[in-house]
Amino acid sequence: MHAPADLLLLPQWIVPVETAGTLTDHAVVVNDGAILDVLPADAAQARYQASHTLPLPGQALIPGLVNLHCHAAMSLLRGYADDLPLMTWLNDHIWPAEKQHVSAAFVRDGTLLAAAEMLAGGITTCNDMYFYPQAAGEAFLQAGMRAVLGMVVLEFPSAYAADADDYLARGLATRDELKDEPLLGFSFAPHAPYTLGDAAFARINTLAEQLGLAIHTHIHETADEITHSLKQYGVRPLERLAQLGLLGPNFIGVHAVHLNDAEIRLLAQHGCHVAHCPGSNLKLASGIAPVARLVDAGVNLGLGTDGAASNNRLDLFAEMRLAALLAKGASGNAAALPAPTALKMATLDAARALNLDDRIGSISIGKRADLVAIDLSGPECQPVFDPVSHLVYVAGREHVTHVWVDGTLKLDHGRLVDLEPDDLAARAAWWRGKLAKNFEQGVA
Repeated sequence: MHAPADLLLLPQWIVPVETAGTLTDHAVVVNDGAILDVLPADAAQARYQASHTLPLPGQALIPGLVNLHCHAAMSLLRGYADDLPLMTWLNDHIWPAEKQHVSAAFVRDGTLLAAAEMLAGGITTCNDMYFYPQAAGEAFLQAGMRAVLGMVVLEFPSAYAADADDYLARGLATRDELKDEPLLGFSFAPHAPYTLGDAAFARINTLAEQLGLAIHTHIHETADEITHSLKQYGVRPLERLAQLGLLGPNFIGVHAVHLNDAEIRLLAQHGCHVAHCPGSNLKLASGIAPVARLVDAGVNLGLGTDGAASNNRLDLFAEMRLAALLAKGASGNAAALPAPTALKMATLDAARALNLDDRIGSISIGKRADLVAIDLSGPECQPVFDPVSHLVYVAGREHVTHVWVDGTLKLDHGRLVDLEPDDLAARAAWWRGKLAKNFEQGVA
């Protein structure tokens, strides 16, 4: 007698990630949103009676990609202030624009736009950091996408909150309201050491320990950040956070471009994680993170896109390739960051940083069915000697055909299932009209 299942997937290759290499002519069986079985295709068809069977010839099935750092709503600021260094970009353009225009509606629409882009590109989980996390959470739920909502904290006022205490109170209220949503998680998201004082960091650390939540913050993104910290606090930013007790397995340091050997050892000793955002780092001329040395030291790295305002695309296929190439070029070692490592950074290692590696990040029995099919059958992908190599060095997000989140189809033959592109374009056009006057004047 056949066992029942919701979905039987029959790709040419399965890339489990948790174990090395690929499986050929195997099947993935999905039931109740979870991976029920992974076994040879013939055996799967003999054992299971699925409600739906989907052959995927010429395609590779991988775990859903995990974007370890993003400001999703900033998709509405894509291309708004290009070709500028970080602090000029922030102080003269982005922060003034946010002060004037950001609202719950802005965040909801911008996050929907970002979710559509990410889902279409195989990203099933986003670690977000932005204002109005409740609006972002509602948008991610509408899209059916998994997300960790950062409870952003700053010292200075915005349209969202007045001061650090107000940011925390609002963030915690959002967590209380949405914490039972199975697709949503939460973290504390202090913006950066240069925008928060010691007292705010100390309170965040206490709350994070009490609630068992991650701390997700920008760190050592630019050389100027370090210079200013030395002048104001007498120590480099990472050392300051270490003295405040923030470093540990729940700490996700974003960018981590300017690190010395002692700081790399510090991150490794404390079991910290790094969100590597190579595209944004290059576009803002922030520098090239010492990825090969971080990997050698045993620091867990995941990949992030950053926001579309500084990248300008939410594309983890591009980030995988860029990360692998930069690691080789910067280290002088062609074997640095091989394709399997880059793919793991975009899946299981990023999930580990979010403490979700028991649920997502690999194709393993019992995990949630966050899955992506990539078509490698086209002439631009031929011949295929190693599918994993192709996923990093050849394929792009345009090759993604199907996406499932929690076993639910979100992209079907390249078409979004739950989001309407024309509606998203109309929303983006409306916000462009609101922002256009400031853009044309050259000052946000």
